[in-house]
Amino acid sequence: MKDVQSQQDTRGVYINKVGVKNLVFPIEIRNREGEWVSTAATISLFVGLNAQQKGTHMSRFVEIISRKHRIDLMEMKTILEEMCEKLEAENSYIQLKFDYFIEKQAPVTGIPSLVNVGVEYSASLEKGDFEFDMRVTTPITTLCPCSKEISDYSAHNQRADVSIQIRRKKFLWIEQLVDIAEASSSSPVYSLLKRPDEKYVTEHAYDNPKFVEDVCREVKLRVDELENVREFCIEVESMESIHNHSAYAMVRG
Repeated sequence: MKDVQSQQDTRGVYINKVGVKNLVFPIEIRNREGEWVSTAATISLFVGLNAQQKGTHMSRFVEIISRKHRIDLMEMKTILEEMCEKLEAENSYIQLKFDYFIEKQAPVTGIPSLVNVGVEYSASLEKGDFEFDMRVTTPITTLCPCSKEISDYSAHNQRADVSIQIRRKKFLWIEQLVDIAEASSSSPVYSLLKRPDEKYVTEHAYDNPKFVEDVCREVKLRVDELENVREFCIEVESMESIHNHSAYAMVRG
């Protein structure tokens, strides 16, 4: 049959990214204990298209990812290499967005429950140079230091999101970035709490008041301790309980 995509184009325009976007697909991700855990990812796959080629072969992207259920850092590089080979491209790109579930024990009763964090993987292979970014968004609790200071009793607190994006060539567990976010918070959050746990979490947050600025700075200092981090971007958004807006802070380097 006639291969229209492989025909020549005479307009002389290189396309930086062409491919499939927002393909929802089941995958498995290895957790820190070495077990493979299942989730569903929204996946985008692209290659650079040379100026002489009319189009890319969209079906090949789906064929490649359909054979890759278990995905880790090295597997992503393999996928990018296969995309370059199968689609005759110099550059290839992959993005994955998925929920990752972590089992956490309630702080007093020890009852286990699952908490989901948002994860984004982005990787590129440009003329043989592999780059990998990961972003992990962790829910936390913040308690306002100002509210605690000026109030005769209590202080307003709220749920916040800590987003940590880093670029590095070596593997990093998702749980490591979750640990950093939670250690920088007024308190972690849990899916299941009994009354003794709720008392503990409430009092722990009260003893550790944090502005979004505090959380952002403490996360940055902990990220500085990680090895081989080339770039980072830290964002903290607090969904304020006494305002109809969010508080926000960001630092990058």
